[in-house]
Amino acid sequence: MNVLVVSGIWPPDQGGPASHAPALARFLHERGHGVEVVTTADVAPAPKEFEVAWVPRRGSALVRHLRVGHVVRAHARRADVVYATSMVRRGALGAAVARRPLVVKLVSDEVFERQQRSGRFQGTLEEFQAIAGARVSFLRTTRNRALRYASHVFCPSAYLRTVAVGWGLDPARLSVLPNPAPEVPPLPDRDELRAELRLEGPVLAFAGRLGPQKALGVALDAIAREPGVSLVVAGDGPDRAVLERRAHELGLDGRVRFLGGIGRDSVLRLFRAADASVLSSSWENLPHTVVESLAVGTPVISTSVGGVPEVVRDGVNGLLVPAREPVALADAVARFFGDDELRRRLADGAAAYVSEHTEESVFARIETALEGAAR
Repeated sequence: MNVLVVSGIWPPDQGGPASHAPALARFLHERGHGVEVVTTADVAPAPKEFEVAWVPRRGSALVRHLRVGHVVRAHARRADVVYATSMVRRGALGAAVARRPLVVKLVSDEVFERQQRSGRFQGTLEEFQAIAGARVSFLRTTRNRALRYASHVFCPSAYLRTVAVGWGLDPARLSVLPNPAPEVPPLPDRDELRAELRLEGPVLAFAGRLGPQKALGVALDAIAREPGVSLVVAGDGPDRAVLERRAHELGLDGRVRFLGGIGRDSVLRLFRAADASVLSSSWENLPHTVVESLAVGTPVISTSVGGVPEVVRDGVNGLLVPAREPVALADAVARFFGDDELRRRLADGAAAYVSEHTEESVFARIETALEGAAR
């Protein structure tokens, strides 16, 4: 079977598709399938054992979209099936023109994300489903047409599947497939990693794109209420400068460190060294960083949004708090660091997710769907 993988982001980019697409492509290649990738990038991606075709992000969005569609179509003609984990419209268009089947991993409500990024909407994902307007209607229509072309759509959480069913998609073509626990490379023990990363005292870690969705300002406000607790932030994005200024205004110099973008293995090392990872998002589907934290045995302190509660179980492998409430998040941080037995119990609970959702078991389900679509 020859598979074309379509992903809008690719390492060194950060984000779910940039973790998922390379891991799946490698898995399929090692299983003996032909694999090609189409992505967008600022510079040429590092060479892989399979072809990675890329479209530069410079220039107008329209020209870039047209170029991506053309490249997807050209590569789809050599494939038996197309798998899109973002750029779903362009993936569907290229697959349709090439007359190839399509399988999709739905990672979010992309229309909602666009409206959030542009500042046109500031509410929750649930509230957005009732929003109307010409632009929103057009984006929803084209999104739904692309998804209806797919023979199957995987959703990382039951939460997102429920949202997608509300779009009028066929429930029989929608299934829940949680993000897999990554393969963890051999890691030094926690004390050695803490020394390497210069971590002292109670430490929380965050990794992800620094944008409105992550609401990292809430975490900064919470840290300011808990003297002695520090935060290490891995990632970059449009809000980084604003967050750095906010940390300074809160008097957190020396307690909050911004590392910038780092690779996935470095994220795993950071999570392993930290006492807990923190996620203060205002909305989520099911972020890969939550799974990565649990994979290295580190509990998660998170807002209870989207599909997060399907993985982070309050009092079992993490602590959950309401979104947009820094006092509640600060209270959870204080509770975590104030109770040695709680910390041990949550760390022990982190391992259960890893054993249930290995990369091999999750990717094998995708492989089966791709083979079925190709037939």
